[in-house]
Amino acid sequence: MGSTEQTIDIPAELEKNVCGFMDVNLHKIERTLQVTMIERDGSVKVMGEEGKVKKAISVFENLVALARRGETVTEQTVNYALSLAFSEGEEKILEIDRELICRTASGRPVKPKTLGQKEYVDSIRKRMITFGIGPAGTGKTYLAMAMAIRAFRDGDCERIILTRPAMEAGEKLGFLPGDLQSKIDPYLRPLYDALYQIMGPESYLHNAEKGLIEVAPLAYMRGRTLDNAYIILDEAQNTTPSQMKMFLTRIGFGSKAIITGDLTQKDLSADAISGLDTASRVLSGIEEIGFCRLTSRDVVRHPLVQQIVDAYEKYEEKESAEKKRRNAWRKDAKGRGKGSERGDKR
Repeated sequence: MGSTEQTIDIPAELEKNVCGFMDVNLHKIERTLQVTMIERDGSVKVMGEEGKVKKAISVFENLVALARRGETVTEQTVNYALSLAFSEGEEKILEIDRELICRTASGRPVKPKTLGQKEYVDSIRKRMITFGIGPAGTGKTYLAMAMAIRAFRDGDCERIILTRPAMEAGEKLGFLPGDLQSKIDPYLRPLYDALYQIMGPESYLHNAEKGLIEVAPLAYMRGRTLDNAYIILDEAQNTTPSQMKMFLTRIGFGSKAIITGDLTQKDLSADAISGLDTASRVLSGIEEIGFCRLTSRDVVRHPLVQQIVDAYEKYEEKESAEKKRRNAWRKDAKGRGKGSERGDKR
């Protein structure tokens, strides 16, 4: 395919946001799509193979469109725009963050940042129960918390109930000092962190004292019926099937439940079955229950986290394939051994 060059104009007020400090965003597009981009006097010249130039122009125009909306173009935004370009879905990036969920205590807007996150938020809005399954950094808990706080502020629910299994992450912590609340608080700290960031400590404490916001271990849910509430079960991969069933049957009238988890980070014993894994197989045919599977492309933490998730996924796929190969070899060897035994007897 022959070389070509195209020029695209960029408004002066958007130049710094779109191009990045020292044109870091342009350099990222250049390296990924193997084109040359030169920014000068309110325009960007793109040179290279025709197909690659076309993709680069499309990615750049989408970044400009996001900047026009007032969005800050970050490294993660550029990475995601590029990944969509390779999947022929770059135009969809403009559909992602049109709707503001809420603002944090510091005024920062909370919006879905990837197509996977948008589908997750849409499912929470439309369905009574939503499962958000995916790796760390995909915003599963944070977006669920934001949706719950928005519903609480709008008067769509009377309470917010946040729970997770009190499970040690591969460590034996032993005896913890203090009263019962002090013992369970370390397990629930990620939920408190999200509440403080979105709602603010004062607002959280005020509503918690009135019993309108509750953070508790999963074991405390048994025997309750939860009406007119937003209920979030975090770290659901660490539940047993019986615990998951117990939780799902607590849901009453006017309530929504959001279950989040990462099946690659189970802290259960090696022979234990995850309640999240079982639920995803048993309940997938129920229309009112949504399953949103987020991937490494939906990671919105530091770009290095996305690389770590990808590296582990490749490693685990390789290990799984190797394990299947070894098992097949053993089964085949065992079959040949039985065949030779029958021959000896004859």
